Amino acid sequence: MNQHNFPARTGHSACPHDCPSTCALEIDISGGRIGRVRGSSANTYTAGVICAKVARYAERANHADRLTRPLRRMGAKGEGNFAPIAWDEALDEIAYRFREAEQRHGAEAVWPYYYAGTMGLVMRDGINRLTHAKGYSRFFSSICVNPAWGGFMAGTGKLAGPDPREIAKADLVVIWGTNPVSTQVNVMTHAIRARKERGARIAVIDVYRSPTVEQADIPLLIRPGTDGALACAIMHVLFRDDLADRAYLAAFADDPAGLEAHLKDRTPEWAEGITGLPAAEIEVFAHAIGRTPKTFIRAGYGFTRSRNGAVNMHAVASIATVAGLWQHEGGGAFHTNGAIFRWNKQMIEGLDIPGIATRRLDQSRIGDILTGDPEALLGGPPVAAMLIQSTNPVSVAPDQDKVLRGFAREDLFVAVHEQFMTETARMADIVLPATMFTEHDDIYQGGGNQYVLLGPKLVEPPGECRTNHEVVCALAERLGAEHAGFHMSPRDIADWTLQATGRGTLAELEQKRFIDIQPDFETAHYVKGFNWPDGRFHLKPDWDKVPFSRPDKTWDHAQMPEWPDHWDVIEEATADFPFRLVTAPARSFLNSSFTETPSSISRERRPELMIHPEDAAALAIVTGDLLRIASARGEALLHARLFDGVRRGVVVAESIWPNRAHANGRGINSLTGADPVAPFGGAAFHDNRVRIERA
Repeated sequence: MNQHNFPARTGHSACPHDCPSTCALEIDISGGRIGRVRGSSANTYTAGVICAKVARYAERANHADRLTRPLRRMGAKGEGNFAPIAWDEALDEIAYRFREAEQRHGAEAVWPYYYAGTMGLVMRDGINRLTHAKGYSRFFSSICVNPAWGGFMAGTGKLAGPDPREIAKADLVVIWGTNPVSTQVNVMTHAIRARKERGARIAVIDVYRSPTVEQADIPLLIRPGTDGALACAIMHVLFRDDLADRAYLAAFADDPAGLEAHLKDRTPEWAEGITGLPAAEIEVFAHAIGRTPKTFIRAGYGFTRSRNGAVNMHAVASIATVAGLWQHEGGGAFHTNGAIFRWNKQMIEGLDIPGIATRRLDQSRIGDILTGDPEALLGGPPVAAMLIQSTNPVSVAPDQDKVLRGFAREDLFVAVHEQFMTETARMADIVLPATMFTEHDDIYQGGGNQYVLLGPKLVEPPGECRTNHEVVCALAERLGAEHAGFHMSPRDIADWTLQATGRGTLAELEQKRFIDIQPDFETAHYVKGFNWPDGRFHLKPDWDKVPFSRPDKTWDHAQMPEWPDHWDVIEEATADFPFRLVTAPARSFLNSSFTETPSSISRERRPELMIHPEDAAALAIVTGDLLRIASARGEALLHARLFDGVRRGVVVAESIWPNRAHANGRGINSLTGADPVAPFGGAAFHDNRVRIERA
């Protein structure tokens, strides 16, 4: 049937991108192609609202520059000279090069590498089945969540909290270290509802005047990496002014007296010297929390992407315990709901394959790994071959100059399965065309909410695009890898996973489109105790016992603060590098996705650096000047944007523009470091000291 004979209809799906909202979608389909995308009003978290970039998704899905045929590199790495080849020829070559790497160095020389270009469980995580079946080097996920999740669980013992829809029932909504107007619009949907229906106030803590800060009734701008100091000063005031809930602390906290003694000298004046926020503002904010039982603290990821990020997250969550906020509907602290889903991923990832004990290489340290750092390689062989799905490390990984040197190795074979010719794809030997989310079947879970969602195949993919699952299974066949999951369809695996997890069948999910698995109030608010053997929130965390995945190389946790505190391990400014740089997300991009769509490009314009007008004047910089920004790791060129919404000495660069968008071909991650963040790894993307000069 000709595509123009397909009747127009509305399809239902879920947003696949790396955002906690995981929005339920309604999608217009006509002529075999997707059109307008809307948020589902039937989904009580999405509530009919989605971000503008996903609303324009047809522009991305139907883009003329999509990859539609397999390609083989013909020129030098990174040159961009490719020629079409057949699928069988491409897959045969990948399998041959993987076997060759294994024969030379052992199976651990092959490293399948992926991340969150899709958050679908089958398509994202199925690559692990091949890794396990072949005994390849495993993948230690570290680039995003580790400091945040570890810090939250250090107090609660579990990665879960109040129903995020309770934001609408709060009298004070505290948005800490995230910019949901730009990056997670549904948080604002419920916060604005609380303001309209209850007269709630919205407080926002950030390091610059973001679009979310501009919506705040209580805007609080602090220096990067100083959130722990602000949290401690708030708790100091709560104890000092008898606003702490001592009865709740006695019943549900491990050592409130010890914390109170520790905080005696963590005054607002002490915090002002660290955060730059006036002590009077800290006092007012602390009183607002202490006198508002229905205070909902929505803690984001941004403020944890610092070398003290886990300690900062734990300190912020501790406020909810000192004030007794957990007891109230519309109160408590929430970060993400990961612990409630409890997936059985045996069939997706091949977790029943015996002897899974190969090394786990840290994704954030891909530069060190590919340039042969023995410690990063955990004493094992070099990485000689890679399959990359659903990520773009040449743009998004830290310490980018080292990443580029690693990918330029002539003895490294790389196959990239992608939707567009990203900068990682340009460094590949073989490029395979990938489907988008409306072109395959998958299941999703919310991060910032409590839904399990279906994302069914709605349209046929263009050209010769194939799914992640198809590629993994085709390689498994050629490589002699055995597991039942290689012989199942994505729908079969989704159905098996749902049933094995106790979430019903795929047919049932197909009928409902999404299912709400929010725990009851008592569970979500820890009414019967927190998820530690003693049932108490740990104000004095034992980092060795936090239930989070450990890297193969661990930190000496004794070096971390004993109590909530300002942990002074951040990259403070120096005479040589007098500015602190934050690499914040942009509204029209999502990491390196959407950087190819014309509407997103036109809205973001070009790579720019926000700098305070007085700092700019001191350097003879005017708006539009091309600036050279350098750290100890590398340099990038960006245009100046004078902006009085940053503190002096702080500069902000929004978005991950492609490297080629910068005048010197080096992106913002040339400036960021890959040194792991304690206690469980991660990259400190917002923690950089830099110097600035006119280029």
